[in-house]
Amino acid sequence: MAYEKTQIFYISLGFWLILGVESYDGWVNHTVTVQTGGSVTIPCHYDEKYTLMKKYWYSEIDNFKTNTNTREKNLSVIDHPDQSLFTVTMRNLQNKHTGKYYCVVENGEPPPANIIYELHLDIQSVPDVSVVSSSVSGREAGDISVQCLYSSRYRYEVKQWCRYKDERCYTVGRTHTSQNSSVQISDDDGRRSFTVLMTGLRLTDSGWYFCSVGNKLNPVHLTVTEAEPDKEKNTNDVLLNVWLPVSAALLLLLILLCVFIWRWKVRQRHKQDKKQIGERNGSRTTDTIFSKPEDPVIYSTINDENPNDPNELITTYSTIDHVPESEAKPPAATIYSSVAPHQQQQ
Repeated sequence: MAYEKTQIFYISLGFWLILGVESYDGWVNHTVTVQTGGSVTIPCHYDEKYTLMKKYWYSEIDNFKTNTNTREKNLSVIDHPDQSLFTVTMRNLQNKHTGKYYCVVENGEPPPANIIYELHLDIQSVPDVSVVSSSVSGREAGDISVQCLYSSRYRYEVKQWCRYKDERCYTVGRTHTSQNSSVQISDDDGRRSFTVLMTGLRLTDSGWYFCSVGNKLNPVHLTVTEAEPDKEKNTNDVLLNVWLPVSAALLLLLILLCVFIWRWKVRQRHKQDKKQIGERNGSRTTDTIFSKPEDPVIYSTINDENPNDPNELITTYSTIDHVPESEAKPPAATIYSSVAPHQQQQ
């Protein structure tokens, strides 16, 4: 058995020497534990300068490489250049898949290939480390929690919550990560689990993390979306920006309508008064009684009456005037005339 392992080691070493691979100086000796028949997604981060370079997933078990943007039934290798990483998803994992794997970038420079991540995949009926959910999401300024499970033999191992991209890890306790967000890890060894609570989330917190106990780990993807608009603020904005101008416009329209109605009524009343005066003037008759040539006066009678209304009182006006051509001299005394209403005879 020892001979077989030694032989595999030298074969692999010879392969990498022939290929001319530069080892990655980042995290090594990581073991991802997965339950038999389960699936896992491995993130492979790379430098932006490798965005256009060829990338692949290499299996040391069968010395086989799978290029990015390959989709198969139980294996997918997808490049995400906007995030500077490619992901490897393996499904329906069995014991035969236990072994070492590498994320590789062909940089076109000597050495021609660069290992950006290496790990050991261990398929177990009861994983040493697992997560309740491998994908979580939260809103900006909100919070998320991740529950990580571990076997009893790892009870006293160091528990951590780490980010793949910058290799930053947080241990049990509370650690401030920025101005407002923080990470809190609480261990419950009785239930053989620890919980990660991230509060005050930012959009930049999105990415790949993993729960680790000792050197065993399990990846988790976090998605942070924009915060929901403040409903109360939106309501106030609607009141200020929409209803207030609309209310002012309606009030102004109502005032203009009232002014228009008032002016219309005044005009109608004025027209009605003119009509009444016109009707009254139309019903007015004047009778002129000429006296004899020798009389110095003229008698005039004006009847102001409405012939359509028999009940209306009739006012009779009399005018006495001097006739200039009269032979008689005007009387020296003042002449008076009486005006009085009288009932129309039936």
